[in-house]
Amino acid sequence: MKAILCSQYCGPDDLVLADVPDPVAGPGEAVIAIKSAALNFFDILMIQGKYQIKPPFPFSPSAEVAGVIESVGAGVTDLKVGDRVMASCGHNGAREKIALPASSIIKIPDNLDFDRAAGITIIYGTTLHALEDRASPKPGETLAVLGAAGGTGLAACEIGKLMGLKVIACASSDEKLAFAKEHGAELTLNYSKEDLKEGLKKLTGGKGVDIVYDPVGGSYSEAALRAIAWEGRFLVIGFAAGEIPKMPLNLALLKGCDIRGVFWGAWTKINPQKNRANLEKLARWTAEGKLSSHVDRTFPLAQTADALKVLAGRQAMGKVILHP
Repeated sequence: MKAILCSQYCGPDDLVLADVPDPVAGPGEAVIAIKSAALNFFDILMIQGKYQIKPPFPFSPSAEVAGVIESVGAGVTDLKVGDRVMASCGHNGAREKIALPASSIIKIPDNLDFDRAAGITIIYGTTLHALEDRASPKPGETLAVLGAAGGTGLAACEIGKLMGLKVIACASSDEKLAFAKEHGAELTLNYSKEDLKEGLKKLTGGKGVDIVYDPVGGSYSEAALRAIAWEGRFLVIGFAAGEIPKMPLNLALLKGCDIRGVFWGAWTKINPQKNRANLEKLARWTAEGKLSSHVDRTFPLAQTADALKVLAGRQAMGKVILHP
């Protein structure tokens, strides 16, 4: 089968399309014939050796897939050949087939296409966990979403609205903000034109934001924390800007606020049943049209480098998908 391989830490252009042996389903596993593989910003960091997870070489990028069950191993009773499924795989999604533990595979509704299914697991799984389990939300509270037009930000706009929050989309262009507004944002703030702290305070009538959802990091994090309300919750999602900010802790003291980490990957291992229920619910919501799982663009497997460059250049609004 064909696979995109990273054999040493490198940039997107150094990835290689190669032939590798087909996987075999071991006990408790199933092989998925991959129809769609989703990319995330951390795939770039992973191939560069800058991510906290460092798979052994050679590996493929892409941590989430959708496709059809091709075979099942001994002991697997809840999946059968032909089932339409999605799964989080950590890495190795940019290939034609993958063997995974059956417990990590979720069946998808017949009316949910593979492209949108592939993009659900990580960004919506992270966001539902962040807002439901970590944010202590109350209906009507304000939710500021940084990087609101990216995959994770878009998920926060959509799920925030479903939870009854007043969503403030923050992004770097009017085009991205208009897109976020189509997907659940009520208010918008262009932080390339307006000071983030002052803008958020103005939009909340001076009160400040109840919840900040930050997948961006860099200089925007401290500005958003300075605009948080009394007893607000600042959710640390990731660092797409490339810089991990060092926050002045006196701000947490002065505002009586919480800085809460959101490490979905670790949480899924500690709470596998709750995560599985979350993913089944998200697949159902997407099939029902409550969530968009919007696909920005698709690429054939051989053009994985081009797909990763779209993410690196922050050009994507929604998900970037590979077609093995």
